[in-house]
Amino acid sequence: MTAPAGAAAPLQSGIGVEGPERLRRGAWGTTWLLLTFMLVNFADKTVMGLAADPIRDELGLTRGEFGTAQSAFFALFSLAALGVSFLTRRIRTTVLLLGMALLWSVAQLPMLLGAAGFGTLLATRVLLGAAEGPAAPVAVHHLHGWFGQKERTLPTAVLMVGAAGGVAVSAPLLTVVIDGWGWHWAFGIVGLVGLVWALCWYVRGEEGPLAPARGRAASDRGSSASVPYRGLLLSGTWLTAAFGAFAAYWLLSAGLTWAPDYLHEVSGLSLKQSGAVVTATAIGNAVVLLGHGLLARRASRKETAPKLPVGLGGGVVMCVAALSIATFAEVDAVAVKIALMVGPMALTNVILTMSQTAVARIAPSGQRGVALGALAFVYALAGILSPLVTGRMVDAASSVPTGYHSAYLLMAGLVAAAGVLAVCFLRPEKDAMRLGVPETPAVGIPVH
Repeated sequence: MTAPAGAAAPLQSGIGVEGPERLRRGAWGTTWLLLTFMLVNFADKTVMGLAADPIRDELGLTRGEFGTAQSAFFALFSLAALGVSFLTRRIRTTVLLLGMALLWSVAQLPMLLGAAGFGTLLATRVLLGAAEGPAAPVAVHHLHGWFGQKERTLPTAVLMVGAAGGVAVSAPLLTVVIDGWGWHWAFGIVGLVGLVWALCWYVRGEEGPLAPARGRAASDRGSSASVPYRGLLLSGTWLTAAFGAFAAYWLLSAGLTWAPDYLHEVSGLSLKQSGAVVTATAIGNAVVLLGHGLLARRASRKETAPKLPVGLGGGVVMCVAALSIATFAEVDAVAVKIALMVGPMALTNVILTMSQTAVARIAPSGQRGVALGALAFVYALAGILSPLVTGRMVDAASSVPTGYHSAYLLMAGLVAAAGVLAVCFLRPEKDAMRLGVPETPAVGIPVH
């Protein structure tokens, strides 16, 4: 008999029926490995922002040209995220993750060549983006093969901490490398670290008990039931999650590229001071993500407590973040700006976890990778547009502070719109019921 849409597939990867402790070790061991995967992923993205001044000075670039180089990273990022997501229905995610890590690591190494110039920088950023585009959706899809629906928020938040942690860990280290060895070696270091992670994943990576069957096995096991992609991708939950993640990624991409320059040119901080602020901001982002994950896990345990719509809390948090971004643009006091960056502006990141878990809820397990890849396709567009638009706005303004002021007000408007839409339309349980997608059950993994 055919399984219902979204039903859990039989145990995969030779794991078999294991005890709770064995499952717990496998699930959280995979979580920590994928957290490291995301740490390296975002360390790659951090290099350009931290090395912005020496790169522009050595290569003679304007801010607009530098923004173009940063946007080149996302030239194939979205398409790769969408294309590789379809491969998750045929190829094991362990293989896909290994291939991505190897490719993006190798893509960094040409920048070690002394003759590497603007053309090499553009080419390697395009290749790097193609390799990293599918990273987050495939990693989330793989992780959700280890956890049932009610267990997913905390491990997903841990995974998303890699975005913040990659900046927090890499910013001070790469600043030292840039100061001591030059910006070329900053690219080389993250490439070598990526190769080390790929070796660890080759040895320890495995799929979880809820990983969907693939290809012929999916048909034989009756786990190929699905819902129309039109209904899935045009649902209020998916569209709202996509726009919310787009807004959050716009702020994140702008910060990775331009925050050090802003802090230096507008606030008068040195390169090392700017790097310290970027690190503190990343730590604030990590605290917000983990705090949200822990609160969500606690709420999921209270079966008798009244359940508020998922989008209500997330939308309100986004609106608070939008107000903080607007305040950041208006105030002059450096201490206040830093406090806003480290604190309330970091609330924007909550939607990154919420969007992933909401989309996973409305997608059958066999289509989860595609749904998450389509989500990444949309929010990664912000990675293309944000550095480019911000750089052009600053270059076109009468002064650098004026250009950045307008750019941050634009960010505030996007985040505010995402918050309002989340309050009104982010309803994963309602849309899952309409699409006929049951909740993915737990597999006995202790999460406390």
